[in-house]
Amino acid sequence: MDDKTLDCLVIGGGPAGLTAAIYLSRYHLSILVVDGGKSRAATIPCTHNHAGYPDGIAGTELVERMREQARRYGARIESGQVTRLDVGDDGPFTAEWGSGPVHARTVLLATGVTNRRPPMDEALHDDALARGLIRYCPICDGYEVTDKKVGVIGSGKGGVNEAIFLRGYTADVTLIAPDKALNVSEGDRVRLDEAGITCVDGPAEAVAISENCITVDTAEGHFTFDSVYPALGSNVHNQLAEQAGAKLSGDACVIVDSHMRTSVPGLYAAGDVVLGLDQISNAMGQGGVASTTIRNDLAKERPIRR
Repeated sequence: MDDKTLDCLVIGGGPAGLTAAIYLSRYHLSILVVDGGKSRAATIPCTHNHAGYPDGIAGTELVERMREQARRYGARIESGQVTRLDVGDDGPFTAEWGSGPVHARTVLLATGVTNRRPPMDEALHDDALARGLIRYCPICDGYEVTDKKVGVIGSGKGGVNEAIFLRGYTADVTLIAPDKALNVSEGDRVRLDEAGITCVDGPAEAVAISENCITVDTAEGHFTFDSVYPALGSNVHNQLAEQAGAKLSGDACVIVDSHMRTSVPGLYAAGDVVLGLDQISNAMGQGGVASTTIRNDLAKERPIRR
């Protein structure tokens, strides 16, 4: 391997990838972060459950602070999309992106997931998200809807579980089918009834927002809420993992061991692409574990000495 071969290529510039970049740079390793610019963390108007920020912090500010910290220790962060990842027989990984191929001894996938959006105008969605009228993570911000009127767009086990979870914050929860009638089991229907959750058939479409509320059109009329949670699942960005031959779980996430190693030697993964928990703290922790494992695995191949 020549001097142009990176010690690690980090794909993804969210909390997992940037935490890893900070660690890897401070281990005096040569790295590159290629960031597609679509970190979900950056879309959070203000997170209040991230430790160390008692008044909360905007997702954009948190991500920018992490980027600045990584750069301070020598990390190179570039905007772009890695479109292909190949594993050499006896050599490094080769990744293709906008600036041409890059070679790396190891690769960390921190590519995350994308939430499935409810049917609504894109500009309306983004405005509602910025105002907290649409929310995607009740673990993160359920506290903010305490005793408010909340709608959940979802069906099946996922929609039911999210509605039941949110019932711990407010007594006013409505579960709305995204399309046609609600698809819930008899047992789940009992759970919903016992929790006092209103059930409404779809299709559901968010049609209007005001300063403090959002209106959803359904088969049973218009409903107005303080916040709506789409419980429609996520799309895992696992394409590069598949190209490299990494094993995936039944829910399409990348399978890793306790040290964030995938089934492909030299390939690691961290964050929501491993476990779609939607938690910044979890992604950062996995980024720290992965980067330390990468450093120690590289040291087994070639001593790292100053």
